[in-house]
Amino acid sequence: MRLQYRNFQGRHYECSADCPEMQSHLSRCNSIRVESGCWVAYEKSNYAGYQYMLHKGEYPDYQRWAGFNDCIRSCRMYHGNYRMKIFERSDFGGQNMELMEDCPDLNERFHTRDISSVNVMEGYWILHEHPNYRGRQYFLRPGEYRRHSEWGSASPTFGSLRRVTEVN
Repeated sequence: MRLQYRNFQGRHYECSADCPEMQSHLSRCNSIRVESGCWVAYEKSNYAGYQYMLHKGEYPDYQRWAGFNDCIRSCRMYHGNYRMKIFERSDFGGQNMELMEDCPDLNERFHTRDISSVNVMEGYWILHEHPNYRGRQYFLRPGEYRRHSEWGSASPTFGSLRRVTEVN
């Protein structure tokens, strides 16, 4: 992955592995070129803040990856299989559903938009604020999340979710 100023001009920084801190290499990031794989770029160092899923391709400005600003401070690469269980209530309570595929509309499929806890058993996933993979994104690595605040959300209401996969 190569990060640069707008339209691939000026200084750049190349990543071929996870990078928890990029600020010393690049103060702003207005364009990204992903040459292979899938990446998650983070607004803050140490994989925190807003999260952006980037597939193979070119992103000439931050609006192309649905960015809120030109700030990318860390990134991770992804590979894997997929299986997760979503729960209606915190601490793995209430109705639950196991997933292995993308879901463009949680309300249509499960008759709820509330996901208060998650057990990601395999793979990496992205929860989206709105249906059809729109709105804020929340990146989930394998592990147990007892409440929505553990993945950075202020609300348990989501519209869609998808697997992190490589797109050629």
